[in-house]
This record gives sequence, structure tokens and C-alpha cells, in this order.
Amino acid sequence: MGRITAGGRWTDPLAPSVRRNLRWFWLDGVFAQASESIVIAYLSLFVLALGANRAQIGLMSALSSLVAAVLLLPGAAVVERWGRRKQFCLLTGGGVARSTLLLLALLPLAFSGPAAVAVAIGLAIVRTAFANLGVPAWTSLTADIVPLNWRGRYFASRNIAMGLFGMVAAYTVGVLITRAGNATGYPLAMGLAFVFGLASSLSFARLDDPAPRPAARDSVPTRAGRISSSFLSLCAITALWNLSLGVAGPFFSIYLVEGLRASAAFVGAISVVNGLAALPGQRLFGILSDRWGPRKVQLLTGLLIPLVPWGWALARSSWQLVPIEMVSGFMWAGYGLASFNFLLTQMLPEQRARYSALYQIVVMATYAGGSALGGLIATRWGYTANFVLSGAGRFAAALLFALLVR
Repeated sequence: MGRITAGGRWTDPLAPSVRRNLRWFWLDGVFAQASESIVIAYLSLFVLALGANRAQIGLMSALSSLVAAVLLLPGAAVVERWGRRKQFCLLTGGGVARSTLLLLALLPLAFSGPAAVAVAIGLAIVRTAFANLGVPAWTSLTADIVPLNWRGRYFASRNIAMGLFGMVAAYTVGVLITRAGNATGYPLAMGLAFVFGLASSLSFARLDDPAPRPAARDSVPTRAGRISSSFLSLCAITALWNLSLGVAGPFFSIYLVEGLRASAAFVGAISVVNGLAALPGQRLFGILSDRWGPRKVQLLTGLLIPLVPWGWALARSSWQLVPIEMVSGFMWAGYGLASFNFLLTQMLPEQRARYSALYQIVVMATYAGGSALGGLIATRWGYTANFVLSGAGRFAAALLFALLVR
């Protein structure tokens, strides 16, 4: 395993099989982010263009998260018994989930009106459900692919490349939608997301699973004494954090278009701004994560991220969001990198699939509750209330993390 020097280089050469896995995992992430950036930026707008209302958008997000949460523990159980983590990831997130993007692209050819909205919401739910079904296997596999001492810098480098490809994809698709019109542009966007997702799956298929056989078959990990108090505290605080994220998350792009009258091209441009700001964030926080430890980086960025939804609440024109999204991209780069690496330190190696499933259930279920609540708040009081409450919840969760999680 390589040692990190002060200058950021690694000593001690890695085995060729490890280097090969790192290269293919890097490519998998780049293509996956290009696909996901398109979906994040435009799926809600696509469903809105089909005729959905605000409450239905919130319901789509909530049901997606709830169904995903229900499937996480079965996903962990299957991969622990079957043991073929790579194949399970390819079947679920890489196969079924990404196939729904192709179906969304073809949806307007077969349905219109309320039926189109219902089918689109159903496909969105299936996509999220199967993508998360493979998360425990993916988390377990990732921990074995990337050596511990490489994680901060490697994930920083990988995330920088992912951010670049993601923002280029989101901006290009935004311009395409603006020029082609909603009726043609949004289905094309989903089609391009499918193509990038397919490239990601093909890259992932080239990985070698370091431990393809079952690793643990013992009893359920929730039994007394099997989970540390730190992990339980982390799950409780994550619940508040993701509840707060869900209150605002599904409505940023919609508010940008409905409330601030921005075009689809501007939605893509904001994604570019966010992605560009993330690049130096990945570099800086990757170094700090290896030197300080991921907990300190997660705490620092978690205390500053609440400024983002509060900034959205104060914005009165789309251009005022540019500096806000610069802060968002920079801080979320550090938070995402650190929180994942910190989570890995809280798991027993032989039970990563189960611990990951439990953690993701908390994430999905509370985000679902936040999304449902956010839909009601937006309908009754408007989007500004969503952003104010979301920022307050995030800040409270960050304070609790500082006090309770070690």
C-alpha cells in the first residue's frame, strides 16, 4: 500500500491489477457522472413539461427514496450470500436502472397527458430503486478497490474528472433543450444520459472484484453491541441532514425556471459554475482529508453548506445565483469526499454491505420524508420557505455532528 508524501505523491508501487482497477473505476465514475448530471438537472423539468404539478414532483422524489430504502437491506443480504459484487452492481444500477433512461427517452412516442406523467414518475422510481439496490455492493467493492492511503487523493482526482465531464454534459444538454424545444429536447437529454450510463457500465464491467466470494453470513448487525455508538450517532444526524436536503433538493431547478424565469441553457450554465467551483475544492479537500482526517473536513464544510439554500432564498434574479453556486460547488466537493471516506471508517470490513445498507436506508427514508414535506411547503408557502427551512436543518445537523460524532 502506498505512502503519501508531503508533496502529494505516493511511494511504494501498487500491483498491476490494482492500478488496472483504479483506471477502469476512474472511467466508470466519469461516464456515470455525465449521465447523472443530466438526470439531476433535467428529469424534474422533463416531468414538469409533461404536465406534472409541484406536488407530483415532490411525490416522485419521495416515493423514489422510499422504495430505494426498502430495497437496500435485501440488496446487502443478496450480495453477502451471492458474493459477486461486480455482477450485482451491473445487474441493478448498471442494467435495470439505466435502461429506464432509454424508456424515458421513448416515452413521448407512446404516452401523453396524465398517462405520460404517471409513467414517467413510475420509471423515475424504478431507476432510483435499482440504482440504490446495488449501493451496498458498490460501497463494499469500492473499499477493496481503492487502497486506504490513496482514498483522499484518488477520489479527489476522480471527482475532478467527474465534475468536468458532468458540467460539460449538463451545459451541452441545456443548450440542446433550449434550441430544440421541450418536446424534443428533454427526450434527447434522457437518451444521452442513457448513452453515458451505458459507457459507465461497460467500464465497470472491466473491473476485477478482489473478493468475489461471500464474506459474511453471521447474524443481523443491529444486535446489541455490534454497531458502535459513533455509527448510530452518525445515522441519527444523517437523518436530520437528509431530511433538510429533501425539503429543498427537488425544487432548485424548478424554482430557477418557474420563479426566476431562467432558460434550460441557464440551468446547464449554473451546473457548469457549480462544477468549476468543485474542481479546486476536490484538490484542496482531498489533501486536507488525508492530512486532517475526513471528520474535520466534513465538519467544516457541513457548517458552511447551509449558506447555499439561504442564498437561494434571498436571490431575486437568476444571475445572483452564480456566486452562490460557486460556494455550493466548492463546499459540496469537500463534503461529499470527506463524508464517504469517514463513513468507510465507521464500518467493520466484513460487514460493509450491511452497514452501508443501514446507512443508506436512513439517507433514502429521510430524504423521501423531506421531499414529501417540501412539496407541501412549496404548494402552500412557496419555494423560499423550502430554502429557509432546509438551511436551518442542515446547520442544526452540522452542529450535532460536531458534538456527538467522533
